[in-house]
Amino acid sequence: MTTDQENKGQDLSELNDNVARIEELSQRLANIMAHRKTVRPSLQAPGQEFYVKTAGSVWADMMANPSKMIEHQVSFWGKTLEHAMEAQAALAAGDFKAPEDPGPKDRRFSNPLWDTHPYYNYVKQQYQIASQTMEDALKDVEGLDDEGTKRMKFFTQQIMDMMSPTNFLATNPDAMERAVETKGQSLVQGLENLVADLEANDGELLVKLVDESAFEVGKNIATTPGQVVFRNRMMELIQYAPSTEKVHETPLIIFPPWINKFYILDLKEQNSLIKWIVDQGYTLFVVSWVNPDASYADVGMGDYIEDGYLAAMREVKAITKQKKVNVVGYCIAGTTLSLTLSLMKKHGDKSVNSATFFTTLTDFSDQGEVGVFLDDDFVDGIEEEVTENGYLDSFFMSRTFSFLRPRDLIYGPAINSYMLGKTPPAFDLLYWNGDSTNLPAKMAVEYLRGLCQNNSFATDGFDLLGERLSIKDVDIPLCAVACETDHIAAWKASYDGIRKMGSKDKTFIVSQSGHIAGIVNPPSKKKYGHYTNEDWPESSGDWMAGATFNEGSWWGRWGAWLAKRSGKHIDAREVGDSSHKPLAPAPGTYVVAKPNV
Repeated sequence: MTTDQENKGQDLSELNDNVARIEELSQRLANIMAHRKTVRPSLQAPGQEFYVKTAGSVWADMMANPSKMIEHQVSFWGKTLEHAMEAQAALAAGDFKAPEDPGPKDRRFSNPLWDTHPYYNYVKQQYQIASQTMEDALKDVEGLDDEGTKRMKFFTQQIMDMMSPTNFLATNPDAMERAVETKGQSLVQGLENLVADLEANDGELLVKLVDESAFEVGKNIATTPGQVVFRNRMMELIQYAPSTEKVHETPLIIFPPWINKFYILDLKEQNSLIKWIVDQGYTLFVVSWVNPDASYADVGMGDYIEDGYLAAMREVKAITKQKKVNVVGYCIAGTTLSLTLSLMKKHGDKSVNSATFFTTLTDFSDQGEVGVFLDDDFVDGIEEEVTENGYLDSFFMSRTFSFLRPRDLIYGPAINSYMLGKTPPAFDLLYWNGDSTNLPAKMAVEYLRGLCQNNSFATDGFDLLGERLSIKDVDIPLCAVACETDHIAAWKASYDGIRKMGSKDKTFIVSQSGHIAGIVNPPSKKKYGHYTNEDWPESSGDWMAGATFNEGSWWGRWGAWLAKRSGKHIDAREVGDSSHKPLAPAPGTYVVAKPNV
């Protein structure tokens, strides 16, 4: 048999194997879609009222300003025809190349064929012309309030991102090139990845962002030494082993958000804030929250305060023999920390010496980008969901946050996985991002209705545990760190809330980057800087205008601030005491436990 015949035989064998594999995967795909979990429509898209109101405003604007509509239409068709004629002229000249491309640069279209190949260039430019026309048409629509306008632009952008030619096999040169290079194997692997993701989420598509097999909590992430020294229904309290001979007298407790797991602060040694704090000579305790199931349906914000915050403070004071502690709250845990401090003020409890807030919202008058999901249409759907099931499945939170950055967290990963057939990267941050948690029914509704929608804490007061809690009650020394490009807790909104607190000793820092990278920003990276300003003008814009930019991480600045409020140095403490025997090595059991759902 000749070499050519052998190659053809091998190619035919590979083709037959791939066809058989596709048939098997197609059967699995049909099966999972036939048994797909039903998701209530109110959690899938804005309510009908939003569409009616938006469409009515657009139509009224068109009737009131017909010239504006005609101008947009003429501009669109003019650009479309001009580009079509340019493409036709380029082909008629006999050169198989695209016309000159003056369009905006977009990293989605980084393959050179988008600029040089007449077919791909034509598709790209037509998409860009249509997208720009949609943006221009919505800029001046009247009849909607600011929130309605923001939602209209957000969901329109979602449609535009979804319709990008990069998202379709026939119009994605990267996918077509790889299919040819791999003799179709990339498409088979992509189908395998698609089916696996659908099966993992009961038929709902949530793109896997990371190679989960590359990480194991407690083995190669979350490895800072410590012990669980207390456990109750709501949390495990971890005390970390000292790494210095001397430590500050006042212990420190970190309350991480319970929407995700605490080890975002302890991913690996090089970027672990937990390890860094321990190395600065602090007795550090971190709360690891339980991942709730339906049995936690009646757990509310008050339970997190009593069995989480207050319980942790009580146990830490007992272990360290101290009357005061310093505390940190991150994101929603910072919001709840402010509620706790208000409650403690009402009760005359002076156990907290100072508080630090990471990316924390306490004034929700500006809800930021996530506000598009906080209108009644979505919140009503969430309330129906948790009333029926007893908890809000982590799937919904993951999907919501993904839609805030769809190009990076949905379409880009989907293209790599399903079209290019690639294995997701081994990236610790993305592993943590996918390891999300459920929310108890009562807590979810209290938070969304009372804090996010009604903004009660920053206005008339938030009723909880028999008290009316107010932002003005937070009057202890505090430091707040917000992030410049945070899409979950906008720094300006964070500033507004911290400014309303009653403390006379306040420090505000704005870190470059976003909700996670701005916080997990070790000094060794020398990557993101931060802004500081000792003044507290009414406007956050004025604060930034008068701020000083500082190179490097904010960690050292905060460490110096905390050191001044942490007492004298004493001999390093042993982990636990006679009444707090080690229950499990860090990172504990709650962080890896699977809820019964």
